Amino acid sequence: MNHLAHTFLAPDSAEARVGSILGDFTKGIDWAGLPKPVLEGVRHHLAVDTFTDQHPQVLASKQLFSKQRRRFAGVALDILYDHFLLRHWHRYSEFEQTAFIHTVYRELSAQEPLMPPAMIRVTRRMVEHDWFSAYQELDNIGFALDRVAERIRFPNQFTGIIDEIRENERELEANFLEFFPELQTFARQYPDT
Repeated sequence: MNHLAHTFLAPDSAEARVGSILGDFTKGIDWAGLPKPVLEGVRHHLAVDTFTDQHPQVLASKQLFSKQRRRFAGVALDILYDHFLLRHWHRYSEFEQTAFIHTVYRELSAQEPLMPPAMIRVTRRMVEHDWFSAYQELDNIGFALDRVAERIRFPNQFTGIIDEIRENERELEANFLEFFPELQTFARQYPDT
């Protein structure tokens, strides 16, 4: 899952939502020094990722990518799932989409003292460029994925993966629609699952 989905699925507090993104920035973090709700958000993030990575619909979606790009399919799906979440928001939430996004942005800005420097840099760009709203457009998903490809430090064929997403969009979306309600149930029940 990517940042929007993690904040959407996180326990309902600003600190837990920050922790749900901090889950991608834990290298070198003193877990013992984190406030309990932030730590809860980090642990929730990790559990959501584990559930996602093992889910049959996600595994089936990865198989839709060509062999040369399959290595990066998980990264592509993480960002694509934010797009599908936005597209089908009304199925999964009674909260207004834009209001939720702006609430998360305010929380991230207010909770910077809890973040490592790398996360501060990313979340500031996220807020400034309104990444979550941008993910409503599939072209912007392609742009985001190409930016990820530029940061990979070894030769790869990740750039242009949006073409394979477009070719398989219906099946990828159908897999998401089957998978996401199960993930929501898991996320609501964690850590009791």
